[in-house]
Amino acid sequence: MNPETQSLALERARRKAYWRLIPILFICYIIAYVDRTNVSIAKLTMSKDLPAFTNDVIGFGAGIFFLGYFLLEIPGSILVERWSARKWICRIMVTWGIFAALTAFVKTPFQFYVVRFLLGLAEAGFFPGIIVYLTHWFPAKDRSKALSCFLIASPIAMIIGPAISREMLPIGTSEVVDGVVQSVVPELWGMKGWQWIYIFWGIPAVLMGLAVLYLLPDKPHEASWLLPEERDALEAELAKDKKQHGAGHLPLAKALTDPKVLLLAAAYFGIVAANYGIEFFLPSILEKWYKLKLDQTTALAMLPSILVIAGQLFVGWSSDRFHERRWHSSLPVLIGAAALLLAPFSNGNLALTVGCFIVAATGMKAYMPAFWSLPNLFLTSTAAAGSVGLINSVGNLGGLFGATVVGYLEKKTGSFAFGLWIITATAVISALIIAMLPIRQMIATSQGNRSDGSTDN
Repeated sequence: MNPETQSLALERARRKAYWRLIPILFICYIIAYVDRTNVSIAKLTMSKDLPAFTNDVIGFGAGIFFLGYFLLEIPGSILVERWSARKWICRIMVTWGIFAALTAFVKTPFQFYVVRFLLGLAEAGFFPGIIVYLTHWFPAKDRSKALSCFLIASPIAMIIGPAISREMLPIGTSEVVDGVVQSVVPELWGMKGWQWIYIFWGIPAVLMGLAVLYLLPDKPHEASWLLPEERDALEAELAKDKKQHGAGHLPLAKALTDPKVLLLAAAYFGIVAANYGIEFFLPSILEKWYKLKLDQTTALAMLPSILVIAGQLFVGWSSDRFHERRWHSSLPVLIGAAALLLAPFSNGNLALTVGCFIVAATGMKAYMPAFWSLPNLFLTSTAAAGSVGLINSVGNLGGLFGATVVGYLEKKTGSFAFGLWIITATAVISALIIAMLPIRQMIATSQGNRSDGSTDN
């Protein structure tokens, strides 16, 4: 195949890969994110029906998800690399859908902790598995854009999830009218709205898990929708890309103890703590500070996600455009941290409060396309898969820390401010870690300068 024909075939293959794979992964991630975070909406009436479910119980239960997640994250990532992405993702989605639905039947905090822990175990390996899977299809120069298209599923989930869930929330609720308790919306089949939220969102996880078996080829040579010359061109480009990353041949154990990997894990921990501290408690903060109705609270809680979408797309595009990862990762986090620091001082001004949380949420999400391009600058293959799993698993323990500390301090002090300031500090520390990473040295040590002339500085 002459160079011009190969180039055209490669371009067609890249375009097909975007349109065939990203929408499927996108839908799966929306469902995953809703099932992970819908407790923030369900809690608005769940805690009224179950008085023992205070903010500290909800915070710890929401966060213990990440402990289960931590335990199976690295093995799950390696299975995607060495075995099959579609089979492993199918297993993940079917089991997490079942556990997500079972949350509807908890009665005690202990039951809630158990089912959230099992949900984390079930979902473990999904996110890093997708990060690894994308390396099987997209060369390094395309990866940040592909990641940004996948990652915007999380802010879209934070719009779609509350929008749908709030319609179910009034089921089984009541209000006092002239001293008489009256039902607002009757129970449905003996269950209340917060229970239906968990059941409703568990079903599509199971269905999409089964669909993945038929819709998600593991590698280009398995894709029936690629022509032979397109498969050859794409696999040749991926092989060339992989060859440039000599550090990919590191033993897995050595890669997992690489200081660069550990620093990325530490940085991710602090940002995730801030992100989930916001996501799990923003509806409760708005409700407490402004005594809003349920529909007003859920509507305002969706607003931060709108700017997040634009932020992630911009960072993904800009990071690839300028071949730069470090500052595209750290600067959004610093901007978000500044807004989060100011948020408690906005109490009393609803517009300013919402504005602070919009900027904070955007900063804690927009960095991700550039950040998740960093490990593949110096690792590939099993070393990269295991390292991505380690970064994500250790980092996501920040979700346990962030959710727990915000909920605990609110109960002890009666204020959300102290918890918000602690997760602000973790985000700032993380941004500084990323900003000080010796990116040029990392690339030079592992592979020499990239042949396309980019710096990724």
